[in-house]
Amino acid sequence: MIEQLKAPRTRSLRNLSVEAVSAQTDAASAGTPGRPSLSLLIQFDFNSARVRPESQQALANLSQALQSAELGASRFAVEGHTDAKGSVDYNLKLSQQRAQAVRDFLKTQGVNEARLVATGKGSAELANAAEPFAAENRRVRIVNLD
Repeated sequence: MIEQLKAPRTRSLRNLSVEAVSAQTDAASAGTPGRPSLSLLIQFDFNSARVRPESQQALANLSQALQSAELGASRFAVEGHTDAKGSVDYNLKLSQQRAQAVRDFLKTQGVNEARLVATGKGSAELANAAEPFAAENRRVRIVNLD
């Protein structure tokens, strides 16, 4: 996972398991073409930015990776995404709150907050455009900015 965030390679790391919707270099994403990224299916309570307990271990594992020697100096965007339910304005606000909640969680795990930029994308960049209300569209994406 560290290698995937650092450079577009496919080598995996033992002992750091983050359940990912996709861990890849995402060239199709507007604003971050060709940057290594990791899309996480982080669960939130309905209509809420509170990270559910079942997602906390994945975020704890991610925080370990972000504090590793290989990634310790890198900066990351924490992008919140929603599905297409709700208004554009509401989804932007909710996705920002969710990105901030993940950033705050990572901070409590020891990741320097100055290295994390929380951004809400709303439903503008659907992971599954063919099914705009699909669960995989409700995600948090971690993008290496360096």
